[in-house]
Amino acid sequence: MDDRALDLTHAQEAVKAKYPPINKKYECKTHVIIHSWGDSLEEAFEQCAMGMFGYMTDTETVEPLDTLDVESEGDDMESLLFHFLDDWLYKFSAELFFVPREIKVLHIDRIHFKILFYPLLLIQGTEVKAITYSAMQIHDKEKPEIFAIVDI
Repeated sequence: MDDRALDLTHAQEAVKAKYPPINKKYECKTHVIIHSWGDSLEEAFEQCAMGMFGYMTDTETVEPLDTLDVESEGDDMESLLFHFLDDWLYKFSAELFFVPREIKVLHIDRIHFKILFYPLLLIQGTEVKAITYSAMQIHDKEKPEIFAIVDI
């Protein structure tokens, strides 16, 4: 999480204490820029989505109750990232504040720009209004990293 103070309920504190800490490889810069990284591009994508949810709520308070398989598509890597984050935002908005505890990207098809992933989830959270293409960057190199801006 960032340095914001969250008012956690006793139930959220209990969930947080019940599970090991989440290995976070993201940071929320100026509360709108998500900078994520990983050992692979798949992990950088996972962490970018988790960064968005990490801005909305303390994801360590999320109880893993279920899994969901989802596929996102785009015309290039930037639109794939946009649709990947937008699919998550839709799930959050349309499915009663759906928030994952963990996201696992199984594979990024760099030719057809498809991504298959599944989350562990729970219901809770606050709002990110939209995903943007503004200043979006995807660096697919030895240590992949992503910069994405979300509107709050």
